[in-house]
Amino acid sequence: MRSQTLTRAELLALPVSVPLWPDAARAFGVGRTKAHELARAGEFPVPVLRLGNTYRVTRADLLRALGEADVAPRGAA
Repeated sequence: MRSQTLTRAELLALPVSVPLWPDAARAFGVGRTKAHELARAGEFPVPVLRLGNTYRVTRADLLRALGEADVAPRGAA
């Protein structure tokens, strides 16, 4: 079953880096298994950072790949 993709507001509210699952995978509309398969193969749509046993993706890379401007959420300095 596919996860619901993130809305524009949810994307813009993400922290500087997010876990591959669920945030980055949901941004592209793929499930957990497929996201990890793509990350291991080096084929995820954006660069994936491996930190120990976890995969992370930067918000800037996500937004760039999805054609959104990287703007700070309201109230951020």
